[in-house]
Amino acid sequence: MAKTILITGSTDGIGKLTAIKLANEGHTVLVHGRNSEKLKSTISEIKETTNNSNIDGFVADLSNFDEVKQLAIAVQEKISKLDVLINNAGVYKSNAVTNKNGLDMRYAVNYFAPYLLTNMLLPLLKNSETPRVISLSSAAQAPIKADTLLGETNEIDGATYAQSKLALLMWNFYLATKEPNIVVIPVNPGSLLATKMVKEAFGNSWSSADKGADILYDLAISENHKNNSGKYFDNDKGSYANAHPDAYNEAKIEQLIELTEKVLA
Repeated sequence: MAKTILITGSTDGIGKLTAIKLANEGHTVLVHGRNSEKLKSTISEIKETTNNSNIDGFVADLSNFDEVKQLAIAVQEKISKLDVLINNAGVYKSNAVTNKNGLDMRYAVNYFAPYLLTNMLLPLLKNSETPRVISLSSAAQAPIKADTLLGETNEIDGATYAQSKLALLMWNFYLATKEPNIVVIPVNPGSLLATKMVKEAFGNSWSSADKGADILYDLAISENHKNNSGKYFDNDKGSYANAHPDAYNEAKIEQLIELTEKVLA
């Protein structure tokens, strides 16, 4: 059965490849990007290559929380139900260290934006019979430092990136408990995939970006994953695996959610 699927950060990289794979199957795919021209050409390309006209798109800078809220409202105005949300957009290197709220860009885009967007789209997800939220974590996971999360301290790119990816994972585990009717799966799509972000950050890659797109496609629609809500999929291992120990620490998760709500308030 055709599903309606929103993928953030899908004008290039594994987000775009995933969008094409899903569009090929006849699903309605909602693409997202920061650049309106790039978004327009991506929508045209997907429609043309897949012969699927049910492709739409939204522009938003996810480091700007006002734009994240506007994105959620625009999606709510366009559709009545959302079957799958793939929180794919992410940043490692950035010209700006912080967003306009003074938060590190990695925390803003990789964690706060998907947290805010997902929570605003919960009513649409609940209108689906088989809702799923797939969020891109990473093999890089580091304990969260409250002062870094709150923007009071700046750290090097890699350190903050790893913290933001663990924060995303911990919140996904929390969401899976809070929303038992939604399948919530955080995933490491694969380390050093051949994407623009990896090239900018490290200059080289280990695997094709298709490896990441294949697992996102699978997690989004395969029946094999419907009973795995609240588990972490590690695509380096090709299976579900244990995440960082902090992801299973209820006190630390509660503290993270409290700090997050404080920031977003």
